[in-house]
Amino acid sequence: MSQPTVFVSAPVPDDLLEELAREFDVVAVPPGTTQDLGRYGSPVGWLMGGGTPIDAGVLAQLPDLKVVSNSGVGYDSLVMDDIRAAGVIAANTPGVLDNAVAEIALGLVLSLGRGIVGFDRFTRDGRWADGAAPLTRDVHGKTVGVLGMGRIGKRVAQLLQPLGVSVIYHNRARRPEIDESGLAQWREREAFFAESDFVVVLVPLSPQTRGYVGAADLARMQPTAYLINLARGAVVDTPALVEAIRSGQIAGAGLDVFDVEPLPLDDELQTLPNVILLPHIGSATAETRRAMSELAVRNLRNGSLGQPVETPIP
Repeated sequence: MSQPTVFVSAPVPDDLLEELAREFDVVAVPPGTTQDLGRYGSPVGWLMGGGTPIDAGVLAQLPDLKVVSNSGVGYDSLVMDDIRAAGVIAANTPGVLDNAVAEIALGLVLSLGRGIVGFDRFTRDGRWADGAAPLTRDVHGKTVGVLGMGRIGKRVAQLLQPLGVSVIYHNRARRPEIDESGLAQWREREAFFAESDFVVVLVPLSPQTRGYVGAADLARMQPTAYLINLARGAVVDTPALVEAIRSGQIAGAGLDVFDVEPLPLDDELQTLPNVILLPHIGSATAETRRAMSELAVRNLRNGSLGQPVETPIP
């Protein structure tokens, strides 16, 4: 008796693939494939990363599909209205990557505030022989603004507490329990950008949040302030950010996400010395990626067998 088919378009450890193969015919489909999917079979489930768009056109090719299991927390490539209309369940992997992403946020706050990456270049370039390194500023006593106080934002605030910083946040909906806990204090949007020495962007990408941080927000920031983006590149108006940095309107940025990935070598961001560029490594630890794969596989298996998934996308 043949087994039901599942597609896999994201890296999954061999032992987890072997477990899946006991119950399913596991078919590797190249990431981003959206045309002529029938040649791979008719799956009941699809495990993917963030680079494969799923819309009505894709779903029409997959009449047996029951579940889309996204190995990652961001699901901007999934057209949820189309998925719901097709009666398909979608799941992602929230929670398991909160700490890893928050650690990168903490690292960027310290690296930007204390010039750590720039001083590495200063030492390697031999400039130390010409005189002492320039002074930076304390991180202690500064204000960090978290734009998007969800699970990751809350963990960022927790990790920042021992540094002696003040944490403020802005959401479209205020979270009274956060204010009451003393972890962070809510601010209106204008005050949020004006008060923050570091703005950490954690807003998920959606049609409503594309270009969410724009020129007007950057203009409210202090010339000593930094913007850190760990969400999606398109959440920030990149040309406006480049101009704000070039003009000295803000001091610099730390970016783990970009409009185009990998970031082209001729991108203007590559020319800015006061910007730290990371290759989308917020969740890139062995432990976190393993936990993401395990949860994505469980969601794939459960959904494919008609059982409830652990972390459905609302």
